[in-house]
Amino acid sequence: MGTDTELVKKWAPTLYAIIAIKLVKGLLLVTLAVVAYTLAGDDLQAAYRNLLQHLRLNPEGEFWTGLATQIGRLTEAKVLWAAAGTLVYSLFSLVEGVGLIFRVGWAGWMAIGESAFFIPIEIYDLVHQAAPDQPRPGHTFTVLLILALNILIVWYLVQNRRRLFRHHHS
Repeated sequence: MGTDTELVKKWAPTLYAIIAIKLVKGLLLVTLAVVAYTLAGDDLQAAYRNLLQHLRLNPEGEFWTGLATQIGRLTEAKVLWAAAGTLVYSLFSLVEGVGLIFRVGWAGWMAIGESAFFIPIEIYDLVHQAAPDQPRPGHTFTVLLILALNILIVWYLVQNRRRLFRHHHS
């Protein structure tokens, strides 16, 4: 018969969901970084128009024209810096995910710290987004979802860190 520790290590569905979130986020960000890097020297506005056409989206919509304006301001250097920053950030999520798979304590603290870091930023975004002159309900829902996920991740990992992670004693 297995010990309680072995049983816990076999079944922790919330931890598995957090691992999946971290790994999927990391892989998406690596992909975004690679795409940004490959597009850095290209005509970004033309690539953007082609993407909208391929996705059959109306490029004349307010959101898409605003995004086109922002893309037009990008320089190759800015895109390369953004790609590098995105790649570095993606590595944090991937390291967290792999560390959580192996249930090492530092990965739990890393995931807690990273998730907790964004909570005040998301709250700030929601408070400043509530301005009636610029309602963005889709954005608000997304930020609320991410805020809830980050709060859940922090709470769950803090509450369960002793039973989920190996602790090395000297």
